[in-house]
Amino acid sequence: MSVVRRGNSRFLYIQFQFNGRTYIKSSRTQDRKVAERMENEWRSKLHSNQVLGERETITLDKALQLYSSSKKGTPNHRNILSSIKSVSAALSHRRHLSDVKSEDLERFKQERLAAGFSEQTIKHQLGMLLRATKHARRLGYRVPDIEFPVIRLPKHRLRWLSIAEEARLLDELSPMRESRGLKPYADRSDELRRCMHDAYDLVVLLLDTGARYSEIANIRWLQIDLENGEIRLWRPKVQNESIILMSRRVTEVLGRRSAQPHGEYVFENKLGGPRGYAAIAIKKAMKRAGLSDCRVHTLRHTLASRLVQNGMTVYEVKSILGHTDLRTTMRYAHLEERQAATNARRILDRLGGLPDQHSTP
Repeated sequence: MSVVRRGNSRFLYIQFQFNGRTYIKSSRTQDRKVAERMENEWRSKLHSNQVLGERETITLDKALQLYSSSKKGTPNHRNILSSIKSVSAALSHRRHLSDVKSEDLERFKQERLAAGFSEQTIKHQLGMLLRATKHARRLGYRVPDIEFPVIRLPKHRLRWLSIAEEARLLDELSPMRESRGLKPYADRSDELRRCMHDAYDLVVLLLDTGARYSEIANIRWLQIDLENGEIRLWRPKVQNESIILMSRRVTEVLGRRSAQPHGEYVFENKLGGPRGYAAIAIKKAMKRAGLSDCRVHTLRHTLASRLVQNGMTVYEVKSILGHTDLRTTMRYAHLEERQAATNARRILDRLGGLPDQHSTP
C-alpha cells in the first residue's frame, strides 16, 4: 500500500504510480485502514477510466452547473440560468446525466408545448441541455446516448417598420409628449425625464445602427468618437467589433448627451452602471403606436430591410449588422431580389424610351 505521512500534516496521504504517472492526495483521515480503502477505490476508478475506457459519472445538476460556470460573464448567461431551472425541474427524477433518456426529452417537449410555451423557448432550453452534455463529455464524464427531439419553428413574415410606423413610435416615445396621466414636462421628476429621454434616444440609435439591443444599451463613451462620427461597436454575441458611421440624428443624440454630465456609460441605470435589459417603456410605446406585433429586435430588421430595399447587397448588410454567417443575412435576400427586379424594369423602360411610371415622387 502507498499510504504515507508527509511533513507536519496530521492526515495520511495516498501516493502511488499508475501508467507512468504519480498520483497523490490527502486522505483527510488519520485512520490507516480508511486511507487504504480510499486508495483501492481510487486505483479501481483509474483502472476503469484508463484501461477499460469507462468514464466517471456526474449528476445532472452538477453537469448543468459546470456548463453554466463556463458561460459566466457572457450576454446569454441569464438565459442559460433560466433554461437550467426549467430543465432541472423537469428531469429531477434522473439523478445522473447518463440516466437521461430520449423519451425524457420528448416528454419535456410535449409538456412544455401543452403548457403554452413557444417552440423557440423549448428549443433554447433543450439546446442548453445539448450543449451542457457536450461540455460534460469534453470534461471526461459519462454522458447519455440520446436523441434530441426536432423542433420546427413556425415561419413568420419578416417584420420591419415603415417610415410612418417609425414616426408613430417616436411620437409615442417623445420625452416632450403629453398624455392623460402624464404630468407636464416641467412638473416631471428628474428621474422620469431621464428615463423618457433614454428610451427615445436608445430607439433612435437602434434604428440607425441596426445594432442588437444589448450592444447599444450597454455601450461606453470610450466607444464613441464624435469628432470623426464613428462608433466602435463591440458585439459580445459574435465576439467581434464593427465601426459604425453615425447618421445625422445619431450624431445629434450623442452630441446632446455628451454635453450633459455623464459617467462611463451612454445609457446608465440608477446606480450609474450599464442600462442592461430595460425595454418595458419601449414595448409600451409600440403598443400605443399600434405596433403590437413588433419587438425591440424589429428595429434591427428595419435598418437591414431599408438598406437592402435601397440598393445595398446582402453581403454589405452582413457587414453592417455584424453577422458572422451569411445565412443569417439571407433572410433579407428576397428584398434584394425585388429591388433588382425594380431596377431591371426601370432600365428596360428607359431603353424603350418610356417614362418611369413607378418612381416615387
